[in-house]
Amino acid sequence: MTGGAAPAGSGPAPAPRAGERGAIRARLPHLRLPLLACAALAVLGVPLAALLRGPTGAAGVAAGIGLVIVSYLVSSFSVAWADAVNPKLIMSVGLVTYATKMVFLGVVMSAVASAGWPGLPDMGVAIIAAVLVWIVAHVTWAWRAPLPTVDRATGH
Repeated sequence: MTGGAAPAGSGPAPAPRAGERGAIRARLPHLRLPLLACAALAVLGVPLAALLRGPTGAAGVAAGIGLVIVSYLVSSFSVAWADAVNPKLIMSVGLVTYATKMVFLGVVMSAVASAGWPGLPDMGVAIIAAVLVWIVAHVTWAWRAPLPTVDRATGH
């Protein structure tokens, strides 16, 4: 085949290039399942924390889950942006994003801990739970996703 559109059923279309409509969104299909899983965790965890630990516990659980979601979204969007602009940027943008997030999270958590907020233990448990839920959902998505492969024997 020489150029032109790929025939129907020949696999997924390539992601739009930088500047094209949907360039970043096309690189984020992996977010739906982890976001839904974290939403389910919040729907179950926040009322349970409210019942067991009161409003402060519920706020801690909500804050912990929200923090994990925001953290993963920042990473996903920054890497998707880098891929849309130039795939050679992915590693450096990903590492800078990660380092920046860790410093920011460390400063925020230190401030919360020094303030003596009683919801901190609940927030910590929720962070651990949300990270585990996100990772399991992301691995589940990756396991089921129709990812492209290369046949080394033919080069295709």
